[in-house]
Order: sequence, then structure tokens, then C-alpha cells
Amino acid sequence: MTEQSALLLRKQLAELNKNPVEGFSAGLIDDDDIYKWEVVIIGPQDTLFEGGFFKAYLTFPYDYPLRPPKMKFITEIWHPNVAKNGDVCISILHEPGEDKFGYEKPEERWLPIHTVETIMISVISMLADPNSDSPANVDAAVSSAISAILYKLPFSSCKLCVNLIDCVIVAPTKGERASVCVCVCVCV
Repeated sequence: MTEQSALLLRKQLAELNKNPVEGFSAGLIDDDDIYKWEVVIIGPQDTLFEGGFFKAYLTFPYDYPLRPPKMKFITEIWHPNVAKNGDVCISILHEPGEDKFGYEKPEERWLPIHTVETIMISVISMLADPNSDSPANVDAAVSSAISAILYKLPFSSCKLCVNLIDCVIVAPTKGERASVCVCVCVCV
């Protein structure tokens, strides 16, 4: 299988070099090792990652495409589906078959038809639309949820200095039903 997987990876790399896909670039870390790739993702528009460049490594098993590669961000990234050590947690990169925890359907997990291109498109989509129901980084999931709430709040300008007013959500204490939004301008 090693020769077949190496041939398949060379073919995918050649295709990506010939017809680049918007949103990422890919190449080998070491020209002598087809199983270790470096990818650079361009932060998707209209996200917190817009304008950023995020380097990651893809490490393919010798029995690829029967098993998925592992992906690890080298550039530090704060995201619910990226562990603090950079490991990417996304269904498409999970071992094929049944999920012992019952969160994922088999068709959402790794399938041998996936390519580097489909992996990268899924990861870019994950950056734009995190799955906070199954976070690899719980702290990032909580801050992402709070940011989403803040984003929906109506911001206004201070009547004294015309600065935007910062709104802070105060977490409810036990027994409270709703959060309280406190809006304060720094000039006051």
C-alpha cells in the first residue's frame, strides 16, 4: 500500500500545483517525504481569521487513503475545534466507521474518497463555522459563544465622545435566568 499511497499523494500534490484552490496553498515539508505536507490557510472572509495566514502540517499514514491524515496547526490559533496544542478536531479527519460516542454518522467521518483538497475545504469551512457542540478547546468554545452574542448586540455611540460603547456580558449567577448587558464608555 505504501507505493500506492505515495503515488496518490504525488498525484494530488501535482494537481494542486497545476490548479491551485482558493483559500490555501500546499507543499511538502521535505521534498524526500511525500507523507508530510505543509499547508497555509488564508483566513476566510467575514471571520475573525480574515487576513491571517495559518500554517499547519498534514501527516499522512502509509495506508492512506484507507485512514485519514492528522492535521496540526503550527501557527497559534484560538478556535473551538483546534486543541491548544494545534491538533485539528473535525469529523472528516476521524477514523472511519462508527463513532463510539454517537456524535458523528459514519458518512461524516473519514472516507477514502477524500483528498487534500476536500480536507482543506472542510477545515476552511470549520474556521468560518465552528462546531461548539463538540469542542477540542472548551475555553475557545465559550469565548466564541460569548463573541457571537456580543456581535448581535446593538452597539451605539457615546453622546459625549462619539466612541463606540463597549458592552460586557455579565454571566448569570446560580438562579438567575438571563445575562445582564452592561454598556460603558471609557470617557465616563
